[in-house]
Amino acid sequence: MTGTSPTVRQRELGMRLRALRAASGMTVEEVGEKLLCSATKISRLETGARRPSLRDVRDLCGLYEVGEPSSTELMNLARGAREPGWWTQYDDLSLDPLIGLEQAATAITCYSMYYVPALLQTADYARAIIKAIAPKMDPDVLQQRVEARLRRQQLLDDADRPRYRVLLDEAMLRRPVGGPEVMADQLDKVLDTGHRNKVTVQVIPFEAGAHAAADGYFILLEFDDPNLSPVVFLEGLTGIHFRERKDEIARYREAIEYLRDSALNPRDSLSLMAEASQSFRHQITLFYTVPEIVHLERIPRVRKRPGLGTYCLARLAHL
Repeated sequence: MTGTSPTVRQRELGMRLRALRAASGMTVEEVGEKLLCSATKISRLETGARRPSLRDVRDLCGLYEVGEPSSTELMNLARGAREPGWWTQYDDLSLDPLIGLEQAATAITCYSMYYVPALLQTADYARAIIKAIAPKMDPDVLQQRVEARLRRQQLLDDADRPRYRVLLDEAMLRRPVGGPEVMADQLDKVLDTGHRNKVTVQVIPFEAGAHAAADGYFILLEFDDPNLSPVVFLEGLTGIHFRERKDEIARYREAIEYLRDSALNPRDSLSLMAEASQSFRHQITLFYTVPEIVHLERIPRVRKRPGLGTYCLARLAHL
């Protein structure tokens, strides 16, 4: 049985069922008609978007005249697909497919324009990002999401961890998510992970100008198993999407190569990130050295410092 992730088993089962249908020369509409269900259900089973019941798999094996050994193997895949992953304990987590695929991927490539990828986030940074996207989120749900995000990161501590490459727009380094201290700690965590060779980081500098990524965030997951094709994950305000067609995967691979060409090499990327971290640390130092009595005529001067003015003015109210 391929891997340990129920998501991967579900996906492999779907691909094998699709291959069996294609070999039988039947359309999803014909299969649905014979099994008294919708073509949409058959399609979702084949793409791994729907968790199969044992009865579904049994009926499909009978329809495709699958032999006993293969039928048993497919039924075992179906049972494995129905096992709960650790992430199912969280009530409000909509990333089940992504987390399951992460557990089995042998290579993960992520591009981000706006924020640090989840597998590298600190708890404070994750909390700030989630609250910014969904300000009205229930505090308990917020805590669940932060905990799940940190638990996902254990993947990078495994001996057989995936090859992890991150391509970041420089804008992400400059945006003070959560304030200077949170941002400095976050960049330091990425630096530490990079220095320990758990991730390869490349930054696309402002000087590169326009570049190849039309999407602001995407993840390419790849697998060694020939039964599992690569997947691109996209996340938006209204839902998540997966891209699996060969032409779609090829387009994202092409974009990744262009992005790598535009980016600094890993060593220079970490150096730029270290400079950004030091800049945020300097902002913290400036705050703590602000005189106890601040004259109003000096405040506009503080405002001129990008990313610092609003923060300082807010804190000065409590001096």
